[in-house]
Amino acid sequence: MGYIIVTARSVVWMLLNLVCNLMALYAILSPSWISAAPQLATFNNHTVKYTPSLGLYSKCSRPIWWDEHVCTAMDSVGPFAKSPMYPGPWKATSVFLTLGLFLLSITGSSSIVSCCQQSVFKKSIFIVSGAAQCVAGIFLILAMMLYPMAWGTRTVRELCGKDSSPFYLGDCALGPGLYMGAGSTALTFVCSYLSMPAEKSTSSDKVQNKIYEGQTLICLS
Repeated sequence: MGYIIVTARSVVWMLLNLVCNLMALYAILSPSWISAAPQLATFNNHTVKYTPSLGLYSKCSRPIWWDEHVCTAMDSVGPFAKSPMYPGPWKATSVFLTLGLFLLSITGSSSIVSCCQQSVFKKSIFIVSGAAQCVAGIFLILAMMLYPMAWGTRTVRELCGKDSSPFYLGDCALGPGLYMGAGSTALTFVCSYLSMPAEKSTSSDKVQNKIYEGQTLICLS
């Protein structure tokens, strides 16, 4: 007989898992990891304010028309582009960030499944997911550390000035994409830690008593 077990701690763990996934996905897709100072462009007496920026795969530059803000890929082949266009540290960043998001997507799915399935391969699904989240967090840390190493390349200097160098942005500032990446990294380790109290709450004596009473839907605070 299957049981559906929902506790406050398991719900918090599940929701934070989903938030962590969304933050990491936003970071990958965001074209604003680093941003230059706002600039103005004029089209037929229309003045448009825009912010040039660079993301992990894409860039935003001068709009092509007053109402068309277009962000494009840095190169048609993306991470497979030659190093001057797509620096090696950014290629490594994309690999580690993708691996981290892949693991997070698995743990996000398992957190939903944990309501009705508390074990996998005879191991607690919470503990297995927590360990996977810890590994994902390590991948994300590596990605965050590698990204600034390319700030001295031609691609960044064209946007941020000649003073740009590794770990120094020159005339640019950190963008929301990079903050989201860093936030998802920190939240990943929080989720990994919370997997332990979530596991304890679903295997507590109160839960066992409800099972002995014949209940199949168990909700505890």
